[in-house]
Amino acid sequence: MLKKISSLPFQGTPEQEAQLKEVIAKHKDDPGAVMPVLQEAQDIYGYLPIEVQLMIAEGLNVPIDEVYGVATFYSQFALSPKGKYNISVCLGTACYVKGSGDVLNRLSSELGIEAEECTMDGKFSLTACRCIGACGLAPVLTVNDDVYGRLVADDVPSILAKYKDA
Repeated sequence: MLKKISSLPFQGTPEQEAQLKEVIAKHKDDPGAVMPVLQEAQDIYGYLPIEVQLMIAEGLNVPIDEVYGVATFYSQFALSPKGKYNISVCLGTACYVKGSGDVLNRLSSELGIEAEECTMDGKFSLTACRCIGACGLAPVLTVNDDVYGRLVADDVPSILAKYKDA
């Protein structure tokens, strides 16, 4: 999946910035430090906004394109924040042939966001993933740790309703 850069304003705290500076200082002289610093930065912020990537590049004295390249290459890194409820739709083969693309499109329409984005209120984020290992329930989506299977696009409103007022 193509990673999307968040359009939400960055809201890092001074405490998070202090933590990140400690991480950078700890790895400053390590060759290949970009990957472990990005991992720890994502633990601190929950995702890797461009402001954090710039701090890492400056702190490690590496080009921003190297930091951005690593952040966009590896699927473990997110450029957008996760919402309180992260909805992940499986687009693996079994799910896709049984209609998960339609489920994803309906979610996108209902939430007003695309895959790899977060709603402006921070309540929902939408992710398209590959296989989650529940092929017998295809098509499948998860909302945090809740699993929903054998879905059709018309199931989306009732699933979202469970979380909208929570």
